[in-house]
Amino acid sequence: MATSSHVHPQDLVTQNDCNGSHLALREALLCYITTGDDVQVLGSLSVLATLLQTKELDESMLDALGILPQRKQHKKLLLQALVGEGSDEEQLFSRGSSTVNDGTSTELDGYLQRLKEQYGVLCSFLERGTSPHVNRCQVLDALVSLFCRSNISAETLWDGGWLLRQLLPYSEAEFNSHHHELLKGSYKNCTSALLQEIRGVWPDLLITVLCDEWKKCKRVIEASSPRKDPKCILLPVQKSFSEDVISGESSFTAGDRMCESVKVFVLLLQLQMFSLGRVLPDHPPTFPPSNIPENSRARAAGLDISGPKPGTELRLVDAVPCRIAFERGKERHFSLLAISMGTSGWIVLAEELPVNRQFGVVRVAAPLAGSNPRIDEKHSRWLHLRIRPSALPFMDPSKSGVYNKVKSKALVDGRWTLAFRDEESCKSAFSMILEEMNLQFNEVERRLRPLLDLERDSDFSNLSPRPPKALSSNTTASNSL
Repeated sequence: MATSSHVHPQDLVTQNDCNGSHLALREALLCYITTGDDVQVLGSLSVLATLLQTKELDESMLDALGILPQRKQHKKLLLQALVGEGSDEEQLFSRGSSTVNDGTSTELDGYLQRLKEQYGVLCSFLERGTSPHVNRCQVLDALVSLFCRSNISAETLWDGGWLLRQLLPYSEAEFNSHHHELLKGSYKNCTSALLQEIRGVWPDLLITVLCDEWKKCKRVIEASSPRKDPKCILLPVQKSFSEDVISGESSFTAGDRMCESVKVFVLLLQLQMFSLGRVLPDHPPTFPPSNIPENSRARAAGLDISGPKPGTELRLVDAVPCRIAFERGKERHFSLLAISMGTSGWIVLAEELPVNRQFGVVRVAAPLAGSNPRIDEKHSRWLHLRIRPSALPFMDPSKSGVYNKVKSKALVDGRWTLAFRDEESCKSAFSMILEEMNLQFNEVERRLRPLLDLERDSDFSNLSPRPPKALSSNTTASNSL
Protein backbone atom coordinates (compact mmCIF):
# COMPACT_ATOMS: atom_id res chain seq x y z
CA MET A 1 0.00 0.00 0.00
CA ALA A 2 2.93 2.33 -0.48
CA THR A 3 1.39 5.30 -2.24
CA SER A 4 2.51 8.58 -3.66
CA SER A 5 1.04 11.76 -2.29
CA HIS A 6 0.81 13.13 -5.86
CA VAL A 7 -2.23 11.18 -6.99
CA HIS A 8 -5.98 11.59 -7.20
CA PRO A 9 -7.84 11.08 -3.89
CA GLN A 10 -9.52 7.82 -4.88
CA ASP A 11 -6.09 6.42 -5.82
CA LEU A 12 -4.42 7.26 -2.51
CA VAL A 13 -5.21 3.74 -1.35
CA THR A 14 -5.79 0.83 -3.68
CA GLN A 15 -9.20 -0.73 -3.91
CA ASN A 16 -8.02 -4.02 -2.37
CA ASP A 17 -10.26 -5.95 -0.04
CA CYS A 18 -9.65 -4.37 3.37
CA ASN A 19 -10.33 -7.72 5.00
CA GLY A 20 -7.54 -9.44 3.11
CA SER A 21 -5.14 -11.37 5.30
CA HIS A 22 -2.20 -9.99 3.32
CA LEU A 23 -2.80 -6.52 4.72
CA ALA A 24 -0.97 -5.37 7.84
CA LEU A 25 -3.08 -3.97 10.67
CA ARG A 26 -2.07 -0.40 9.83
CA GLU A 27 -2.78 -0.91 6.14
CA ALA A 28 -6.20 -2.41 6.90
CA LEU A 29 -7.10 0.62 9.05
CA LEU A 30 -6.03 3.03 6.31
CA CYS A 31 -7.94 1.00 3.75
CA TYR A 32 -11.13 1.26 5.82
CA ILE A 33 -10.61 5.02 6.18
CA THR A 34 -10.41 5.55 2.44
CA THR A 35 -12.90 2.95 1.17
CA GLY A 36 -14.99 1.75 4.12
CA ASP A 37 -18.48 2.79 5.18
CA ASP A 38 -19.23 5.22 7.98
CA VAL A 39 -18.96 2.67 10.80
CA GLN A 40 -15.73 1.21 9.42
CA VAL A 41 -14.19 4.66 9.08
CA LEU A 42 -15.22 5.59 12.61
CA GLY A 43 -13.85 2.34 13.99
CA SER A 44 -10.51 2.77 12.24
CA LEU A 45 -10.16 6.36 13.40
CA SER A 46 -10.95 5.28 16.96
CA VAL A 47 -8.27 2.54 16.84
CA LEU A 48 -5.65 5.00 15.60
CA ALA A 49 -6.71 7.57 18.20
CA THR A 50 -6.52 4.93 20.94
CA LEU A 51 -3.05 3.85 19.82
CA LEU A 52 -1.92 7.46 19.70
CA GLN A 53 -3.10 8.10 23.26
CA THR A 54 -2.07 4.79 24.84
CA LYS A 55 0.70 5.52 27.33
CA GLU A 56 1.95 1.93 27.24
CA LEU A 57 3.10 2.26 23.62
CA ASP A 58 6.61 3.53 23.06
CA GLU A 59 6.98 6.54 20.78
CA SER A 60 9.08 4.46 18.40
CA MET A 61 6.06 2.27 17.70
CA LEU A 62 3.87 5.32 17.05
CA ASP A 63 6.54 6.62 14.71
CA ALA A 64 6.67 3.30 12.87
CA LEU A 65 2.88 3.32 12.55
CA GLY A 66 3.04 6.83 11.13
CA ILE A 67 0.97 8.43 13.89
CA LEU A 68 3.62 10.01 16.09
CA PRO A 69 2.43 13.58 16.72
CA GLN A 70 4.62 16.32 15.26
CA ARG A 71 5.61 17.74 18.65
CA LYS A 72 6.78 14.29 19.82
CA GLN A 73 8.76 13.77 16.60
CA HIS A 74 10.83 16.87 17.34
CA LYS A 75 11.19 15.87 21.01
CA LYS A 76 12.43 12.40 20.05
CA LEU A 77 14.99 13.67 17.53
CA LEU A 78 16.18 16.37 19.90
CA LEU A 79 16.80 13.83 22.68
CA GLN A 80 18.62 11.53 20.27
CA ALA A 81 20.84 14.39 19.16
CA LEU A 82 21.59 15.38 22.76
CA VAL A 83 22.60 11.87 23.87
CA GLY A 84 24.48 11.18 20.65
CA GLU A 85 22.23 8.39 19.35
CA GLY A 86 21.78 7.84 15.64
CA SER A 87 23.35 10.19 13.13
CA ASP A 88 24.53 13.74 13.77
CA GLU A 89 22.38 16.80 14.26
CA GLU A 90 21.22 16.69 10.64
CA GLN A 91 18.81 13.95 11.69
CA LEU A 92 16.91 16.55 13.70
CA PHE A 93 15.98 18.36 10.52
CA SER A 94 15.71 15.39 8.15
CA ARG A 95 12.57 13.31 7.74
CA GLY A 96 13.10 10.99 4.86
CA SER A 97 16.30 9.21 5.72
CA SER A 98 15.29 7.35 8.87
CA THR A 99 13.95 3.80 8.75
CA VAL A 100 12.47 1.37 11.20
CA ASN A 101 15.48 -0.10 13.00
CA ASP A 102 15.83 -3.59 14.33
CA GLY A 103 15.09 -2.55 17.91
CA THR A 104 11.78 -1.01 16.92
CA SER A 105 10.90 -4.01 14.77
CA THR A 106 11.51 -6.34 17.70
CA GLU A 107 9.37 -4.18 19.97
CA LEU A 108 6.52 -4.09 17.45
CA ASP A 109 6.74 -7.84 16.91
CA GLY A 110 6.34 -8.24 20.68
CA TYR A 111 3.16 -6.13 20.73
CA LEU A 112 1.68 -7.99 17.78
CA GLN A 113 2.55 -11.36 19.33
CA ARG A 114 0.79 -10.27 22.51
CA LEU A 115 -2.33 -9.36 20.48
CA LYS A 116 -2.28 -12.82 18.95
CA GLU A 117 -1.87 -14.63 22.28
CA GLN A 118 -4.37 -12.61 24.34
CA TYR A 119 -7.06 -11.76 21.79
CA GLY A 120 -6.47 -14.14 18.89
CA VAL A 121 -5.88 -11.25 16.51
CA LEU A 122 -3.37 -12.17 13.83
CA CYS A 123 -1.61 -9.09 12.46
CA SER A 124 1.35 -8.80 10.14
CA PHE A 125 3.99 -6.13 10.56
CA LEU A 126 5.02 -3.59 7.98
CA GLU A 127 8.00 -4.33 5.81
CA ARG A 128 11.47 -4.05 7.30
CA GLY A 129 13.31 -0.91 6.35
CA THR A 130 10.15 1.14 5.78
CA SER A 131 10.74 4.80 6.46
CA PRO A 132 8.57 6.41 9.18
CA HIS A 133 8.37 9.37 6.81
CA VAL A 134 6.67 7.14 4.21
CA ASN A 135 4.31 5.78 6.87
CA ARG A 136 3.38 9.29 8.01
CA CYS A 137 2.73 10.31 4.40
CA GLN A 138 0.44 7.30 3.93
CA VAL A 139 -1.58 8.22 7.02
CA LEU A 140 -1.87 11.83 5.84
CA ASP A 141 -2.87 10.59 2.36
CA ALA A 142 -5.63 8.45 3.88
CA LEU A 143 -6.98 11.28 6.06
CA VAL A 144 -6.98 13.80 3.22
CA SER A 145 -8.69 11.22 1.02
CA LEU A 146 -11.33 10.84 3.75
CA PHE A 147 -12.14 14.56 3.61
CA CYS A 148 -12.71 14.24 -0.13
CA ARG A 149 -15.48 11.66 0.39
CA SER A 150 -19.12 12.70 0.22
CA ASN A 151 -20.66 9.52 1.67
CA ILE A 152 -19.29 9.90 5.21
CA SER A 153 -21.21 11.67 7.99
CA ALA A 154 -20.02 15.02 9.32
CA GLU A 155 -19.69 13.54 12.83
CA THR A 156 -17.19 10.95 11.59
CA LEU A 157 -15.32 13.55 9.52
CA TRP A 158 -14.93 15.66 12.67
CA ASP A 159 -13.21 12.67 14.32
CA GLY A 160 -10.91 12.49 11.32
CA GLY A 161 -10.27 16.21 11.74
CA TRP A 162 -9.18 15.66 15.33
CA LEU A 163 -6.69 12.98 14.27
CA LEU A 164 -5.30 15.10 11.44
CA ARG A 165 -4.86 18.00 13.85
CA GLN A 166 -2.76 15.77 16.12
CA LEU A 167 -0.50 14.69 13.26
CA LEU A 168 -0.44 17.91 11.28
CA PRO A 169 3.13 18.90 10.48
CA TYR A 170 4.07 22.35 9.25
CA SER A 171 6.56 20.99 6.73
CA GLU A 172 5.95 20.95 2.98
CA ALA A 173 7.80 17.61 2.94
CA GLU A 174 4.75 15.75 4.31
CA PHE A 175 1.61 17.87 4.22
CA ASN A 176 2.35 19.27 0.80
CA SER A 177 0.70 21.45 -1.82
CA HIS A 178 -1.12 18.44 -3.27
CA HIS A 179 -2.84 17.82 0.07
CA HIS A 180 -3.80 21.49 0.19
CA GLU A 181 -5.22 21.30 -3.32
CA LEU A 182 -7.33 18.25 -2.44
CA LEU A 183 -8.69 19.95 0.68
CA LYS A 184 -9.34 23.12 -1.30
CA GLY A 185 -11.26 21.17 -3.94
CA SER A 186 -13.41 19.49 -1.31
CA TYR A 187 -13.96 22.86 0.39
CA LYS A 188 -15.05 24.33 -2.94
CA ASN A 189 -17.68 21.60 -3.33
CA CYS A 190 -18.92 22.34 0.20
CA THR A 191 -19.11 26.03 -0.67
CA SER A 192 -21.39 25.19 -3.60
CA ALA A 193 -23.58 23.14 -1.28
CA LEU A 194 -23.72 26.03 1.20
CA LEU A 195 -24.79 28.43 -1.56
CA GLN A 196 -27.67 26.09 -2.33
CA GLU A 197 -28.70 26.13 1.32
CA ILE A 198 -28.70 29.95 1.26
CA ARG A 199 -31.53 29.72 -1.28
CA GLY A 200 -33.05 26.69 0.36
CA VAL A 201 -35.57 26.06 3.12
CA TRP A 202 -33.72 27.36 6.23
CA PRO A 203 -31.65 30.43 5.22
CA ASP A 204 -33.00 32.42 8.18
CA LEU A 205 -31.25 30.00 10.59
CA LEU A 206 -28.17 29.27 8.47
CA ILE A 207 -25.92 31.88 10.11
CA THR A 208 -26.99 30.83 13.61
CA VAL A 209 -26.26 27.18 12.85
CA LEU A 210 -22.91 28.05 11.24
CA CYS A 211 -21.77 30.09 14.25
CA ASP A 212 -22.78 27.31 16.65
CA GLU A 213 -21.06 24.61 14.59
CA TRP A 214 -17.92 26.74 14.22
CA LYS A 215 -17.50 26.85 18.01
CA LYS A 216 -18.25 23.13 18.39
CA CYS A 217 -15.87 22.08 15.63
CA LYS A 218 -13.09 24.27 16.99
CA ARG A 219 -13.48 22.67 20.43
CA VAL A 220 -13.48 19.17 18.94
CA ILE A 221 -10.38 19.36 16.78
CA GLU A 222 -8.41 21.41 19.32
CA ALA A 223 -9.27 19.04 22.18
CA SER A 224 -6.56 16.93 23.80
CA SER A 225 -8.56 13.74 23.36
CA PRO A 226 -11.33 12.45 21.06
CA ARG A 227 -14.83 13.46 22.03
CA LYS A 228 -16.41 10.04 21.50
CA ASP A 229 -16.37 6.94 23.61
CA PRO A 230 -15.28 3.96 21.46
CA LYS A 231 -18.47 2.20 22.61
CA CYS A 232 -20.39 4.37 20.15
CA ILE A 233 -18.96 2.18 17.36
CA LEU A 234 -20.93 -0.78 18.73
CA LEU A 235 -24.10 1.31 19.00
CA PRO A 236 -23.91 3.79 16.11
CA VAL A 237 -26.37 6.65 15.96
CA GLN A 238 -29.39 5.60 14.00
CA LYS A 239 -30.21 7.60 10.91
CA SER A 240 -33.33 9.66 10.93
CA PHE A 241 -36.31 7.96 9.36
CA SER A 242 -36.78 11.15 7.36
CA GLU A 243 -33.59 10.47 5.39
CA ASP A 244 -35.08 7.34 3.91
CA VAL A 245 -38.81 7.89 3.80
CA ILE A 246 -39.83 11.52 3.85
CA SER A 247 -39.72 13.10 0.43
CA GLY A 248 -37.45 15.98 -0.49
CA GLU A 249 -40.40 18.34 0.06
CA SER A 250 -40.10 17.99 3.84
CA SER A 251 -38.52 20.93 5.65
CA PHE A 252 -37.32 18.52 8.35
CA THR A 253 -35.23 16.60 5.81
CA ALA A 254 -33.93 19.90 4.45
CA GLY A 255 -32.99 21.01 7.98
CA ASP A 256 -30.96 17.85 8.62
CA ARG A 257 -29.22 18.27 5.29
CA MET A 258 -28.45 21.93 5.95
CA CYS A 259 -26.85 21.18 9.33
CA GLU A 260 -24.80 18.37 7.81
CA SER A 261 -23.56 20.65 5.00
CA VAL A 262 -22.61 23.37 7.48
CA LYS A 263 -20.66 20.94 9.67
CA VAL A 264 -18.58 19.68 6.76
CA PHE A 265 -18.02 23.21 5.41
CA VAL A 266 -16.81 24.45 8.80
CA LEU A 267 -14.49 21.47 9.29
CA LEU A 268 -12.79 21.81 5.91
CA LEU A 269 -12.30 25.54 6.35
CA GLN A 270 -10.80 25.14 9.82
CA LEU A 271 -8.51 22.31 8.68
CA GLN A 272 -7.12 24.45 5.89
CA MET A 273 -6.40 27.24 8.32
CA PHE A 274 -4.74 24.83 10.74
CA SER A 275 -2.64 23.25 8.00
CA LEU A 276 -1.29 26.70 7.12
CA GLY A 277 -0.48 27.54 10.74
CA ARG A 278 -3.31 30.08 11.11
CA VAL A 279 -4.96 30.75 14.45
CA LEU A 280 -8.68 30.09 14.36
CA PRO A 281 -10.90 32.97 15.49
CA ASP A 282 -13.49 32.17 18.15
CA HIS A 283 -16.25 33.24 15.77
CA PRO A 284 -16.49 32.84 12.00
CA PRO A 285 -15.77 36.05 10.06
CA THR A 286 -19.12 37.36 8.81
CA PHE A 287 -20.50 40.76 7.97
CA PRO A 288 -22.76 42.46 10.54
CA PRO A 289 -26.49 42.89 9.82
CA SER A 290 -27.36 45.68 7.42
CA ASN A 291 -29.81 48.49 8.04
CA ILE A 292 -33.36 47.96 6.83
CA PRO A 293 -33.91 50.05 3.63
CA GLU A 294 -36.40 52.89 3.96
CA ASN A 295 -38.29 51.70 0.87
CA SER A 296 -38.71 48.13 2.15
CA ARG A 297 -42.08 46.55 2.88
CA ALA A 298 -41.01 46.09 6.49
CA ARG A 299 -40.57 49.87 6.86
CA ALA A 300 -43.79 50.56 4.97
CA ALA A 301 -45.71 48.20 7.25
CA GLY A 302 -44.26 49.89 10.35
CA LEU A 303 -42.65 46.75 11.77
CA ASP A 304 -39.96 46.93 14.42
CA ILE A 305 -37.05 44.53 14.91
CA SER A 306 -39.22 42.03 16.81
CA GLY A 307 -41.19 41.24 13.66
CA PRO A 308 -44.93 40.65 13.18
CA LYS A 309 -46.37 39.32 16.42
CA PRO A 310 -50.03 38.18 16.60
CA GLY A 311 -52.20 41.07 17.76
CA THR A 312 -49.89 43.85 16.60
CA GLU A 313 -51.04 46.48 14.12
CA LEU A 314 -49.36 47.20 10.80
CA ARG A 315 -50.02 49.19 7.64
CA LEU A 316 -51.40 47.07 4.81
CA VAL A 317 -49.20 48.53 2.08
CA ASP A 318 -49.11 46.13 -0.92
CA ALA A 319 -51.30 43.65 0.97
CA VAL A 320 -53.49 41.37 -1.18
CA PRO A 321 -56.99 40.32 0.02
CA CYS A 322 -57.51 36.56 0.21
CA ARG A 323 -59.57 33.82 1.84
CA ILE A 324 -58.52 30.70 3.72
CA ALA A 325 -60.29 28.03 5.76
CA PHE A 326 -58.30 26.82 8.77
CA GLU A 327 -61.30 24.70 9.77
CA ARG A 328 -63.72 22.86 7.52
CA GLY A 329 -66.59 25.14 6.53
CA LYS A 330 -65.15 28.22 8.30
CA GLU A 331 -63.64 30.45 5.64
CA ARG A 332 -62.01 33.68 6.84
CA HIS A 333 -60.96 36.85 5.03
CA PHE A 334 -57.42 38.20 5.42
CA SER A 335 -54.93 40.49 3.77
CA LEU A 336 -51.74 38.69 2.71
CA LEU A 337 -48.40 40.44 3.13
CA ALA A 338 -44.89 39.04 2.53
CA ILE A 339 -42.19 40.81 4.53
CA SER A 340 -38.41 40.34 4.76
CA MET A 341 -36.27 42.00 7.42
CA GLY A 342 -32.58 41.21 7.17
CA THR A 343 -32.14 37.44 7.28
CA SER A 344 -35.68 36.95 8.64
CA GLY A 345 -38.93 36.90 6.73
CA TRP A 346 -42.62 36.21 7.25
CA ILE A 347 -45.87 35.57 5.44
CA VAL A 348 -48.47 37.56 7.35
CA LEU A 349 -52.23 37.18 7.39
CA ALA A 350 -53.84 40.29 8.87
CA GLU A 351 -57.46 41.33 9.45
CA GLU A 352 -58.41 44.82 8.31
CA LEU A 353 -59.46 47.28 11.00
CA PRO A 354 -63.12 48.26 10.52
CA VAL A 355 -62.43 51.93 11.26
CA ASN A 356 -59.29 52.25 9.14
CA ARG A 357 -58.90 49.72 6.34
CA GLN A 358 -55.35 50.85 5.61
CA PHE A 359 -54.30 49.15 8.85
CA GLY A 360 -54.72 45.58 10.03
CA VAL A 361 -54.10 43.30 13.01
CA VAL A 362 -51.73 40.39 12.61
CA ARG A 363 -53.57 37.13 13.17
CA VAL A 364 -51.10 34.58 11.76
CA ALA A 365 -47.43 34.83 10.78
CA ALA A 366 -45.44 32.00 9.17
CA PRO A 367 -41.80 31.77 8.02
CA LEU A 368 -41.22 33.18 4.56
CA ALA A 369 -38.29 30.86 3.75
CA GLY A 370 -39.28 27.39 2.65
CA SER A 371 -42.84 28.45 1.81
CA ASN A 372 -42.40 27.12 -1.75
CA PRO A 373 -45.24 29.20 -3.30
CA ARG A 374 -47.11 27.51 -6.15
CA ILE A 375 -50.14 28.58 -8.16
CA ASP A 376 -52.60 25.73 -8.64
CA GLU A 377 -52.49 24.30 -12.16
CA LYS A 378 -56.26 23.92 -12.44
CA HIS A 379 -57.41 26.88 -10.33
CA SER A 380 -55.40 29.98 -11.24
CA ARG A 381 -56.82 31.91 -8.25
CA TRP A 382 -55.43 29.46 -5.70
CA LEU A 383 -51.98 29.80 -4.16
CA HIS A 384 -50.42 26.86 -2.29
CA LEU A 385 -47.85 27.48 0.46
CA ARG A 386 -45.78 25.13 2.58
CA ILE A 387 -45.59 26.20 6.23
CA ARG A 388 -42.49 24.95 8.05
CA PRO A 389 -41.71 25.42 11.77
CA SER A 390 -40.15 28.69 12.83
CA ALA A 391 -37.19 26.82 14.39
CA LEU A 392 -35.35 23.58 13.74
CA PRO A 393 -36.89 21.03 16.14
CA PHE A 394 -33.52 19.60 17.24
CA MET A 395 -32.24 23.11 18.04
CA ASP A 396 -35.15 23.97 20.30
CA PRO A 397 -34.49 22.53 23.81
CA SER A 398 -38.19 22.57 24.63
CA LYS A 399 -38.97 20.40 21.59
CA SER A 400 -35.84 18.29 21.19
CA GLY A 401 -37.18 15.47 23.35
CA VAL A 402 -40.41 15.29 21.39
CA TYR A 403 -38.46 15.47 18.11
CA ASN A 404 -36.28 12.52 19.08
CA LYS A 405 -39.35 10.46 19.97
CA VAL A 406 -41.15 11.13 16.68
CA LYS A 407 -37.96 11.08 14.64
CA SER A 408 -38.82 7.65 13.31
CA LYS A 409 -42.22 8.86 12.11
CA ALA A 410 -43.06 10.92 9.07
CA LEU A 411 -42.92 14.57 10.14
CA VAL A 412 -45.25 16.65 8.02
CA ASP A 413 -45.17 20.36 7.16
CA GLY A 414 -48.22 22.57 7.29
CA ARG A 415 -50.08 23.56 4.11
CA TRP A 416 -52.01 26.69 3.25
CA THR A 417 -54.22 27.14 0.22
CA LEU A 418 -55.19 30.77 -0.28
CA ALA A 419 -58.02 31.82 -2.59
CA PHE A 420 -57.89 35.24 -4.29
CA ARG A 421 -60.63 37.19 -6.01
CA ASP A 422 -59.01 36.97 -9.46
CA GLU A 423 -56.01 35.58 -11.31
CA GLU A 424 -54.10 38.89 -11.24
CA SER A 425 -54.37 39.14 -7.46
CA CYS A 426 -53.00 35.61 -7.12
CA LYS A 427 -50.05 36.39 -9.41
CA SER A 428 -49.39 39.61 -7.48
CA ALA A 429 -49.22 37.72 -4.17
CA PHE A 430 -47.00 35.07 -5.75
CA SER A 431 -44.56 37.70 -7.09
CA MET A 432 -44.48 39.56 -3.76
CA ILE A 433 -43.50 36.38 -1.92
CA LEU A 434 -40.71 35.59 -4.42
CA GLU A 435 -39.39 39.14 -4.28
CA GLU A 436 -39.17 39.19 -0.48
CA MET A 437 -37.59 35.73 -0.46
CA ASN A 438 -34.90 36.96 -2.84
CA LEU A 439 -34.17 39.94 -0.59
CA GLN A 440 -33.84 37.56 2.35
CA PHE A 441 -31.53 35.22 0.40
CA ASN A 442 -29.34 38.12 -0.72
CA GLU A 443 -28.89 39.38 2.82
CA VAL A 444 -27.87 35.92 4.08
CA GLU A 445 -25.34 35.61 1.26
CA ARG A 446 -23.99 39.11 1.95
CA ARG A 447 -23.51 38.25 5.64
CA LEU A 448 -21.61 35.06 4.73
CA ARG A 449 -19.56 36.61 1.92
CA PRO A 450 -16.28 36.77 3.94
CA LEU A 451 -16.41 32.98 4.42
CA LEU A 452 -17.37 32.31 0.81
CA ASP A 453 -14.64 34.61 -0.51
CA LEU A 454 -11.97 32.75 1.44
CA GLU A 455 -11.96 30.16 -1.33
CA ARG A 456 -10.37 32.78 -3.59
CA ASP A 457 -7.55 33.48 -1.13
CA SER A 458 -5.07 30.62 -1.34
CA ASP A 459 -3.29 31.62 1.87
CA PHE A 460 -6.43 32.32 3.94
CA SER A 461 -4.43 35.16 5.48
CA ASN A 462 -7.10 37.83 5.35
CA LEU A 463 -9.87 36.98 7.79
CA SER A 464 -11.09 40.57 8.04
CA PRO A 465 -14.38 41.12 6.24
CA ARG A 466 -14.13 43.35 3.20
CA PRO A 467 -16.77 46.03 2.48
CA PRO A 468 -19.70 44.36 0.73
CA LYS A 469 -20.93 45.28 -2.70
CA ALA A 470 -24.15 47.23 -2.65
CA LEU A 471 -27.25 45.15 -3.29
CA SER A 472 -30.12 46.68 -5.15
CA SER A 473 -33.26 47.09 -3.07
CA ASN A 474 -35.30 46.43 -6.20
CA THR A 475 -34.07 42.87 -6.70
CA THR A 476 -36.16 41.06 -9.28
CA ALA A 477 -37.77 37.83 -8.16
CA SER A 478 -36.27 34.72 -9.70
CA ASN A 479 -38.68 32.62 -11.75
CA SER A 480 -36.74 29.54 -10.77
CA LEU A 481 -37.97 29.59 -7.18
